[in-house]
Amino acid sequence: MNAISIPRKFPVVLDGLIVLAAPVSLVLLWILLSSAEWIPEQLLVSPLKVIEALGELTESGELAEHLRKSLYRLTLGFFTGAGLGLIFGVLQGLFKTVEDYCAPLFNAVRQVPSIAFIPMLILIFGIEETFKIIIVAKAAFFPVALASYDSVKWLPKQYFEVAKIYQCPVWPLIRNIVIPATVPQILTGLRLSLSRSWMVLVAAELMAADSGIGQMMEWGRQMFRMDIVVVGVFITGLIGFSLDRGFQWVESRLVRWKKN
Repeated sequence: MNAISIPRKFPVVLDGLIVLAAPVSLVLLWILLSSAEWIPEQLLVSPLKVIEALGELTESGELAEHLRKSLYRLTLGFFTGAGLGLIFGVLQGLFKTVEDYCAPLFNAVRQVPSIAFIPMLILIFGIEETFKIIIVAKAAFFPVALASYDSVKWLPKQYFEVAKIYQCPVWPLIRNIVIPATVPQILTGLRLSLSRSWMVLVAAELMAADSGIGQMMEWGRQMFRMDIVVVGVFITGLIGFSLDRGFQWVESRLVRWKKN
């Protein structure tokens, strides 16, 4: 006897409650543990203390200043690294000579975590802005370069054969054929590099900085202000989530033609 499957259609409100179930449960558990005082307040601060710390940082202007510094470094480093990665990846995919000379070093360096370069960059540039922008650019460069290289490498050969017949110069070939055909893959690389850049920046600020969200959390740790550390964690996660979702929205608009 065949089982009868009854389709279940959840209303929008119920779907929203399902999505919120996990974070609400986590907050309730947090409230329960902090109220029971099973864990010292230095290790597990109450949600009320975190809200008070958020208000304190917002009122003093410290949070806005830290955010401004972090987002400035992220913007400059990301666009620099992603732009160079796009150019390098396309050139490596188009020209065999560039691939032969650069691929071994490229594949070796991209295996090294960005954080591993932090001590060396601090020794060279100190803890000023240059060091942080370079480490963010490095984090953005490799995902975009790899996505660009792979997408160009696997383009149908007919594209290039037609361009060769019509003697299409290199720049119009890249602008009119290569870039449009590789947009989805490149956007995926950009989205990945944006998330990595944000994580690497916060890690760099934790290790060596005089401002930024990471430095704010490090200062909270040194002063035994767990409430400030938790504020920094939430802000970091919120910004990372917003950047990813925002880029998803842009990506869906830019590749809408592919779905039609």
